[in-house]
Amino acid sequence: MPEFNRILITGAAGSLGSHLRHGLKHLTTHMRLVDRVDMGDAAKGEELVQADLSDKATAIELTRDVDVIVHFAGVPREQSFDEIMTDTIPAAYHMYEGARLHGAKRVIYASSIHAVGMAPVESIPDTDGRHRPDTFYGMTKCFIEDLGSLYWDKWGVESVNLRICSCFPEPADRRMLWSWLSFDDMVRLTSAAMLAPRAGFSVIYGTSDNARACVSNAKAGHIGYRPQDSADAHAAEILAQTEREDPNARVASVVGGWFSNYPHPDDES
Repeated sequence: MPEFNRILITGAAGSLGSHLRHGLKHLTTHMRLVDRVDMGDAAKGEELVQADLSDKATAIELTRDVDVIVHFAGVPREQSFDEIMTDTIPAAYHMYEGARLHGAKRVIYASSIHAVGMAPVESIPDTDGRHRPDTFYGMTKCFIEDLGSLYWDKWGVESVNLRICSCFPEPADRRMLWSWLSFDDMVRLTSAAMLAPRAGFSVIYGTSDNARACVSNAKAGHIGYRPQDSADAHAAEILAQTEREDPNARVASVVGGWFSNYPHPDDES
């Protein structure tokens, strides 16, 4: 028997959202799938909605009659401050406010390693450490994590913030030997966040079972995430085909990697 009657997935046409669309269907009777772009044909139990989540009335109505909101809508790149204020932050606020108004018990949010991207790799940041964003993109993740904290502490909406590190088909460079998250493990991570008996306000890093570790989930065991894939099988090939970076270079010394070298988005390249 499915765990949920209806779940809402935003960003359902994206790389991660499309995997969630298929990977989470066994957990629910109905799926409400939302994106700005076409999502193809609806399968049994799917409701497809093409919408802009920065539109308050539309977005909040989409949260009606759902048990869990899986908010993965967004752009995985640096953004200007204007983009952030007119699109990314309003969309997230509408999801949390919709949960409060319509009774959704939990929001699963696709946060990012870039919320702590300026933390040194040897510091092994855990889920309690302070925010250290490496970009304006990372700053939005910090703000939205804090938005979830407010909605939990004040209105009882549970929030699980998935600090996804590097989710791609395969690890592509030396950094991904610690940061890689397989698509299947991403689905396992999201599923665990949905099914945890109690989440409150939680943060958990999204990586597979990699021998190298530059982040710590030691304080996130209550989520019950057990990765089954690993970057380790790719290590020999990657080490042979890529050069070792200067360990003192910023991209090698902080967990955010090359995002840490992004210029201010208003500066000319």
